[in-house]
Amino acid sequence: MNIQINSQEDLKSAAIQLLEFAAEEKIFLFEGDMGAGKTTFIKVICEVLGVEDLVSSPTFSIVNEYLAKEDKIYHFDFYRIKDLQEAYDIGYEEYFYSGDRCLIEWPERIALLIPEHHVKVDIQVTGPEQRLISFSKT
Repeated sequence: MNIQINSQEDLKSAAIQLLEFAAEEKIFLFEGDMGAGKTTFIKVICEVLGVEDLVSSPTFSIVNEYLAKEDKIYHFDFYRIKDLQEAYDIGYEEYFYSGDRCLIEWPERIALLIPEHHVKVDIQVTGPEQRLISFSKT
């Protein structure tokens, strides 16, 4: 599925469509160049899910936890990870196999650890404010 984003106002509709598309899937992989809007889109997804906390990039902490109504959401940023051992050290398995939503930025840094079933979200910059967001399931 492809969605053209022409401004930030389009992100809420895209987030709703992504969540409907995902259905029961809980693992989301966000791919795109630096500055493409991965964290911005994740903030909107969290808002749609009812998160009231401040949603920010876990670049230095690797993972942030948010509460949404009765659900937990884990937001990962593996950009600064140096090796797979760091993912093991934070206990990635407990998060990925918890049954809670995991929103993962820079998943290619831990490709060997990604669960088989997930939703891939690719964000491509097509203009100053325009993005093409594509989703697929595996």
